[in-house]
Amino acid sequence: MDNSIAAGKSVPMIVVMDYGNCGYGFGAKKGETMQNFGASFYPILLNEIIPYIEKTFRVKADRENRAMAGLSWGGHQTFDVALTNLDKFAWMGTFSGAIFNMPGTDFKTLYDGAFADADKFNKQVHYLFMGMGSEENFGANTFVKNLNDIGINATYYESPGTAHEWLTWRRCLNEFIPHIFQK
Repeated sequence: MDNSIAAGKSVPMIVVMDYGNCGYGFGAKKGETMQNFGASFYPILLNEIIPYIEKTFRVKADRENRAMAGLSWGGHQTFDVALTNLDKFAWMGTFSGAIFNMPGTDFKTLYDGAFADADKFNKQVHYLFMGMGSEENFGANTFVKNLNDIGINATYYESPGTAHEWLTWRRCLNEFIPHIFQK
């Protein structure tokens, strides 16, 4: 972040990181489903973390000045939170995001219909980014193509020669941050 800001590629910003209440591997808790893995993070983010940051730091406290991004399961959480709270987030990204959809999915019904009206979505969300490593095969490229096909502005990036690893996520971050908080 510091290098990108110093090089004039990104605007100064405050970055807040939480582990998304996923401090253990999925399946470690008996009876936990994929849908509730890390789900306790959502109300914590919206009702505790964001208000704490806004109270403690000098920030612009509106959706136009708030982004959310995550890697792996954090990408899943980003879509679950940001796409169902478009009144709170205007920029979003996933890096090797665990985004699940079945073949034949009607994209206009996903995330409480967030993608149903492309014009409205494109006015609300200033940048939607999905990236992954070329060796991952997670389907982010297909997801972005499907979004683009229904008129949603979404950007895809593929990190060459990388898998589900830190180099992928560093590259994704470096592709993502120059586009946020810029109009």
